[in-house]
Amino acid sequence: MDFSLRRASSKGGRPHKRAHGEPEEKAQDNFTDPESRIMKTSGEGFQQCYNAQLAVEGKNQVIVATEVSSDASDQGHMVPLVDEVEAARGERPKTVLADAGYCNEADLAALEDRGVDGHVALGREGRSDVSADAEKHPAKARMAAKLATAAGRARYAERKWLSEAPNGWIKEALGFRRFSVRGLDKVRGEWDLVCLALNIRRLRGLRAA
Repeated sequence: MDFSLRRASSKGGRPHKRAHGEPEEKAQDNFTDPESRIMKTSGEGFQQCYNAQLAVEGKNQVIVATEVSSDASDQGHMVPLVDEVEAARGERPKTVLADAGYCNEADLAALEDRGVDGHVALGREGRSDVSADAEKHPAKARMAAKLATAAGRARYAERKWLSEAPNGWIKEALGFRRFSVRGLDKVRGEWDLVCLALNIRRLRGLRAA
């Protein structure tokens, strides 16, 4: 089984200076939903947000794992999603595709330890000069070598249509663009319902086809 990872809100990837991506002390708290955080979004500037994640199965583009956090960074979310997929399906993914936001040495090494064939970008898409110090970051160096090959680039390119499409369907087909509840636990429940609704719609379409 192959799957691809995608975040559903805001930008980010590098580890934050403060734990869990928390804003500086001088930043104003949100009194209506103190568990949310200020994050930079792609089209609306800085907003009070949660970071929603999903993993998409490669054959039918069905969502197989979800996560929501109050951390703007994607760092540290990849391996838990991989483990969630294995726990839910009783099968460890053979391949994982993920963008640069998920890339760090520890997680790349964890994929290798699990025998998962990861294809994780080391830097912004389109850059051909991304490399890593093999002594300090051996897992990153191995990933850079893999993605430098034609086969590696072609495999990673599949991430666009595998995981981008379900996010577009959530926004356009379901019309879901904002959480309607407050608090991390409730937001996680709402995100699970949204992804379940998309899966039902997707499976119905596949059955009809």
